[in-house]
Amino acid sequence: MVRPAVLITGAAKRIGAVLARHFAGAGWHVVIHAGHSPALAREFAATLPSAEVVEADLIDREAALAMIDDVAQRLPDWRVLVNSAAVFKPDTAEAIQPEIFAEAMRVNAETPTAMSQAFLAKARSQGGKRVIQFLDQKLLNTNPDFFSYTMAKHAFASTVKMLAMAQSDPATRIYGLAPGAMLPSFDQVEEEHEVSGRMNLLERLTDPSELAQAALFMAKGWLQSGETIYVDSGQHLLRQPRDVLYLARKA
Repeated sequence: MVRPAVLITGAAKRIGAVLARHFAGAGWHVVIHAGHSPALAREFAATLPSAEVVEADLIDREAALAMIDDVAQRLPDWRVLVNSAAVFKPDTAEAIQPEIFAEAMRVNAETPTAMSQAFLAKARSQGGKRVIQFLDQKLLNTNPDFFSYTMAKHAFASTVKMLAMAQSDPATRIYGLAPGAMLPSFDQVEEEHEVSGRMNLLERLTDPSELAQAALFMAKGWLQSGETIYVDSGQHLLRQPRDVLYLARKA
């Protein structure tokens, strides 16, 4: 029996790896995309029941599209693309830093959108196609920190409904998945995350496995196409003037 396949970008570590383990445990063939850690990705893939590794630097749009084309040709039942990889570099609202801005827009918005379009056009699926775009609770709880990153996520979020509207096949669904603070980010140490990770309505650490469970739910296609789920213990309902990384340090 051919396992349904999912490609998860940035799946060699952190939240991407959590998603990969959950999909693998649910019987999926997991395609682990690695941008800069191929050795780590191959080591991780060896621990899963059915997995493989593909490589592409997402700053290189054409290389990413070639990767999608290769996977689409090889796999007979590729159902889900999860665009979870992103760059998260600090800049402020005072002045755009061209290099940070260009990288954020390419890696966090342009390339994953182009990959989604290529997947929808070329993948063979026996049970409908699903695209899951990783967004951020900052979409509704905006602050000026990590300015270019946040701009790129807003641009990426706009594609969810547009791509959903453009699909003629009702079995195809485009979703957004917006996490809050789940793991230490940027230059945080674990002790700092213990504080910042609880800066949400429930005052609890949101486990990355909750995000993986949401992604598995979306993979079934039970939601209307174009919808976004926030998995953040209510953080997006707050109004935080700065990124929680800095709020925790100030506290």
